[in-house]
Amino acid sequence: MARLADVPVPLRSLWNPDTCPVDLLPYLAWALSLDSWSSAWPETIKRARVRQALAIQRRKGTASSVRDVVASFGGSVALREWWQMAPPGDPHTFNLLLNITDDAGAPVDAAFVDAVIAEVYRTKPVRSHFTFSQALNATAGFVPVGAARPAVFTRLTMTAPAA
Repeated sequence: MARLADVPVPLRSLWNPDTCPVDLLPYLAWALSLDSWSSAWPETIKRARVRQALAIQRRKGTASSVRDVVASFGGSVALREWWQMAPPGDPHTFNLLLNITDDAGAPVDAAFVDAVIAEVYRTKPVRSHFTFSQALNATAGFVPVGAARPAVFTRLTMTAPAA
């Protein structure tokens, strides 16, 4: 039994989402009462979800917690509650405009968006209903292109035949 006391247990690094080994993150998420977990998420999303878990649980049922959930997935959200609309919407409703991209800035797949929406359902106020819209960012460049087309003009002179 004396040897067990000599085994180093780095509790501070195990309870820190930034220093916890990736293979132990699901256990840390479970300990912090994270509602959902997917092994398919990238490591950055996993760590962000665990990092935000306590803040989301504290404010669950508020618009702020919905924003935090979307931010933990690496997205941004524009949320307008019914009393902020012109004209005012139905009571206890809100509009959710969601913009999520992956680490490279590309749009994410439908399964990932479904996971985010499921988390919004778990986090939103129970009596509230929402309308979901997804935004996409696009960047484009404008490259002016010029072309020159040489043209040759020749003056035609017509002479009448002598009669």
